[in-house]
Amino acid sequence: MGYNVDSVPARHRLFNADLRKQEETGELLVPVVFVLLVLVSVLLYFAVSLMDPGFVLSDDCDLQLILGISEEQQDMIPQTKSLRQRRCGHCLLQQPMRSKHCQTCQHCVRRYDHHCPWIENCVGERNHRWFVLYLAVQLIVLLWGLHMAWSGFSHAATWQLWLKANGVLLATAVVAAVLSLTVLLLLGSHLYLVSLNTTTWEFMSRHRISYLKHCGADENPFDRGTLRNLWGFFCMWETVVWEHVYFRQGSEPT
Repeated sequence: MGYNVDSVPARHRLFNADLRKQEETGELLVPVVFVLLVLVSVLLYFAVSLMDPGFVLSDDCDLQLILGISEEQQDMIPQTKSLRQRRCGHCLLQQPMRSKHCQTCQHCVRRYDHHCPWIENCVGERNHRWFVLYLAVQLIVLLWGLHMAWSGFSHAATWQLWLKANGVLLATAVVAAVLSLTVLLLLGSHLYLVSLNTTTWEFMSRHRISYLKHCGADENPFDRGTLRNLWGFFCMWETVVWEHVYFRQGSEPT
């Protein structure tokens, strides 16, 4: 790690990280990329915070017209897997399947995942993929910052001198390490749930959700396979009628 503390002027000891050395030698590509990543991370944060997560603002059209399901087909659907929409007791609007009312936002949210206090917004159908992308970029920035802090540590003859020279970098490295671990766990859990086509709310409250509590422990009516789930999450932009997916996947009449 780094330099001998006695050979470096005190005013430069905090600037011996790899990024600083590359800047001093005129190698600007890496510093510019790092700054751009930080800017992208900030922009994604504001985008996810200000974006409509998929608020339900009005009643949908008649469900039969949306799905194209005849009365005969509805009669054949098992009662344990009914497509009947429920009306929210708070905003008094019909809740599409996989939506939930958020007490903080005071709206029902389509494909509700969770309400995130760090972005002060819900994570739902419209901003979930951007939230995952934000976590990925944030993790890269934090790991890069941790590496820079580590590369800036200086050698010293005693622990007292070492702490005096590297105290700020050490504190920065500890904070970056804790945040990196937290973001890594969040990103990993979201990618895992996305690969199963389920949400945090559905995963945590499965036994209380009407359209899931009658399914088997390992049964997910929205699961279309890992690759199709990931493709649909990251690459498909249209609004999904989950009642239709539920009917085809889990309630196909025989």
